[in-house]
Amino acid sequence: MVQKIPTIIISEESQTQEVFKLFLSECEGYNFLASTNDFSKACDAIRELAKCLVIVDLSEYPDPGLNFITRISQEFSQCRILAFSDKPSVDLVVKVMRAGARDFLSMPVIKTKFIELLGDIYPEFFGQIKKRTKCRVMTVFSNKGGIGKTSIASNLALELAKITKENVALIDLNFQLGDITTFFDLKPSFNISYMLQNLDKINEDFLLSTLEKYKDTSLYILADPPYFKQADDISPKQISKLFDILKQTFSYVVVDTSAGFEGKTMTALENSDLILLVSIVNLPALRNCQRCLELFEKLGYDQNKIQILINRYMENDEIKAEDVEEVLGRKIFWKVPNNYFTMMSAINKGVPVADINPDSNVSRSYKELALIVSDSIYKRNLNYRKTHLSDD
Repeated sequence: MVQKIPTIIISEESQTQEVFKLFLSECEGYNFLASTNDFSKACDAIRELAKCLVIVDLSEYPDPGLNFITRISQEFSQCRILAFSDKPSVDLVVKVMRAGARDFLSMPVIKTKFIELLGDIYPEFFGQIKKRTKCRVMTVFSNKGGIGKTSIASNLALELAKITKENVALIDLNFQLGDITTFFDLKPSFNISYMLQNLDKINEDFLLSTLEKYKDTSLYILADPPYFKQADDISPKQISKLFDILKQTFSYVVVDTSAGFEGKTMTALENSDLILLVSIVNLPALRNCQRCLELFEKLGYDQNKIQILINRYMENDEIKAEDVEEVLGRKIFWKVPNNYFTMMSAINKGVPVADINPDSNVSRSYKELALIVSDSIYKRNLNYRKTHLSDD
């Protein structure tokens, strides 16, 4: 007999309650228990169960709903919380995850996506580990150097590993001026050149034993080759095959590239699910960003694949975010705030920025960026066109 998960639905709209109840009836592993619009009654019911799935509607009253989620996640750690709203925004999603919800859906909920999500939740609820079927590849790119690509790639990869607890690979494809090992103060035994010479031998055990694991996290780092001549011998075809192999082992692959459009970088871009196109707020950098967008359009890249990230952003800058969007003809996806002293301290000490000051604005920004691009949100059909702007 299938063990069922008792489920409570909380929403102001009776029609919404009925829709979720109908969807649940088609999922064998779930038992609809009750629906209500009263957080207090819901809390009493959860107290009797201690372990259940709670579906919370934040459309009408987000603040009371967030308070409820915080309370439930703190008092009943075995409960799984799924939040949804008809007004999704990056700010709301970040608040939801901070409060303790594991999943977020935007309204209207698509039935197939909802059932897929329940299929993911079920084995996790009973302590089973579900094998991932898809890896997400993210490349941090700019055709202009010196604007912080490596900082972004390094800190994003580490926060992804911390948040998801899944295996994350950070790949240094800047073969001439790679700095990732410096950012983490590492001296790896193996590098990408060695890996590419042994492609036929590579399996999951080989990868997890040869890539440099960062401290006690699930972040694995593949360093650039130490000699320029080794980089010359690497072909785009080898890079493409390496990506295919990495996807079988890692949940996320984060790539730092050189600032050009040579073959190996283009291979990384083509293999990416998400390209974070980095710029800073000055005219030369924005012109370069504009050229990149034009090239990506000619290459036929989907617009949703390329997202604009502004680094070292200052609210009081002469050029405003609205001006940048007008120049580029695209919404800004994320803004990493300028915090020179914290960033330089981290770089000089060879540690991630969270180790210097976890409460700094730049450290929080990296954590929230990792939340937004992680599968727990992105895969759930959250509409990116509604959520391009970060909380200011």
